[in-house]
Amino acid sequence: MKKVGILGGTFDPPHIGHLIIANEVLHAQELDEIWFMPNQEPPHKVKTNKISNADRVNLLRRAISTHKQFRIETIELERKGPSYTAETMKILTEREKDVEFYFIIGADMVEYLPKWHQIDQLLHLVRFIGVKRPDYNLNSKYPIIYVDVPEIGISSSLIRQRVEEGKTIRYLVPDEVRVYMKENRLYES
Repeated sequence: MKKVGILGGTFDPPHIGHLIIANEVLHAQELDEIWFMPNQEPPHKVKTNKISNADRVNLLRRAISTHKQFRIETIELERKGPSYTAETMKILTEREKDVEFYFIIGADMVEYLPKWHQIDQLLHLVRFIGVKRPDYNLNSKYPIIYVDVPEIGISSSLIRQRVEEGKTIRYLVPDEVRVYMKENRLYES
């Protein structure tokens, strides 16, 4: 079976931290691919709505363009309402019968797992990979594979703030992402 890691998020915008996490997990767990899955309406986080879903996908496409094992999965953008992982993964596992899915989460989400929608059903559909981060409790009653990833203090909110303030984001995002954001005046005040 093909082994695929799913990295979900708002990617508003995508940055090098996302790419580093994906690449580290890909190699640490010897996965075949990482699918970046932008969500429509994250149940645990507020999307900014400053840019369209099409722009988020275009930014993501540019961010991953040089990595042949990275691709985009837009299933959650095709559905309305909250993006519940259990529902999404049920559809994906039915559609992709020859794939074993690994769902990548940050240490902050490890603590939040007991509150996830239909967590018990989800555990039958995916294996969780937890990305270690400082200051988070990694103890969980759920089976989680942990991967060490270099600590990257970059967030999408930091990038949005820097753009609004007219500050540089060079090296925080891939050049193709930075150019697209500038050409389309994304996140500017």
